[in-house]
Amino acid sequence: MGRKIAIVGAGAVGGYAGAHMVQAGEDVTFIDPWPEHVEHMRKHGLRVTHAMDVAEFSVPVRALHVTDAQQLSKEKPVDIAFVCMKSYDRAWATMLIQQYLAADGYVVSLQNCMNEETIAGVVGWGKTLGCIASSITVNLPDPGHIHRGAGKGGAAHTVFRAGEVHGRITPRAEEVCRLVGYSDSAKVTENLWGERWSKLVANVMGNGLSACTGLPGGEILQSEPLRRFSTRLGSEAIRVGQAHGYQLEEILHLAPDTIARAGEGDEAAMRACDEQRFKDSKRTSAAQRPSMGQDMQKGRRTEIEFLNGFVVREGEKLGLSCTANAALTDIVKRVERGELSPDPRHITELRLN
Repeated sequence: MGRKIAIVGAGAVGGYAGAHMVQAGEDVTFIDPWPEHVEHMRKHGLRVTHAMDVAEFSVPVRALHVTDAQQLSKEKPVDIAFVCMKSYDRAWATMLIQQYLAADGYVVSLQNCMNEETIAGVVGWGKTLGCIASSITVNLPDPGHIHRGAGKGGAAHTVFRAGEVHGRITPRAEEVCRLVGYSDSAKVTENLWGERWSKLVANVMGNGLSACTGLPGGEILQSEPLRRFSTRLGSEAIRVGQAHGYQLEEILHLAPDTIARAGEGDEAAMRACDEQRFKDSKRTSAAQRPSMGQDMQKGRRTEIEFLNGFVVREGEKLGLSCTANAALTDIVKRVERGELSPDPRHITELRLN
């Protein structure tokens, strides 16, 4: 205890992890750009609910508008800053909190996508750590209310994986693991980049599909054409990650090569993927939408360029064609701009090589 923690971005993931830290007695300050959310937290605290088997709770929290962050200059410096913003907001969010960091303070990227390099460009590699939230399935349905569309992962699935960019186990990584471990199962990883790319693959397989079809995860899984397309997206991303030399971890409780081969048409691998994905779906609400599907519903900008679009760009560097990811990126951007309405036919009627 006694470490000063800042959560920059008190949305679904930041709010969920931070609320559990507050409940455990940690000194946490939330900073967020959504005024209604900040005002609700100030007046009513932060409420956390689950779709399955976990009692809800509420905690009083200290919440600052982005315009109030300057108050931190008059206080004890921040020891640990968790940046939990969308990837397109990562740079300014890191610059905002950097000036209030203690001399030995550091920033933890608790986000989707690959953001550590951008954060390090602001605070330096020596002050940059990463933390993956795997299959956390959280959203922010209303101001001051975080909802998780499942129960706790617990021993069945390690949700948080905290690590240093250089891969060594350090007291800092163990401290981050302890803090996020208030929320659910957590471990320190020596394989941050492999974990990060593996989570990227999982996001690539579901987020954009929900955004452009308008469907929640459960309905996407029930559609064979959408399920097959999802697997192809993952297969392309896995092959890019492998070509980069990343040591990939299990993805959706499947060996990476199983998903890769399934996306390339291996029938045995396809059956194995389907079996595991339907098994896992029983632990999550069928109505739960991936974060990008939630963004599209709310009229917000998506992270498609930092997920599927990123895979396409990285593939191009290596001479690998990612046709499915390129097609999906284009469709999602068109839906986002209002040129198309969300519809499963964008994918089911798609003709690729």
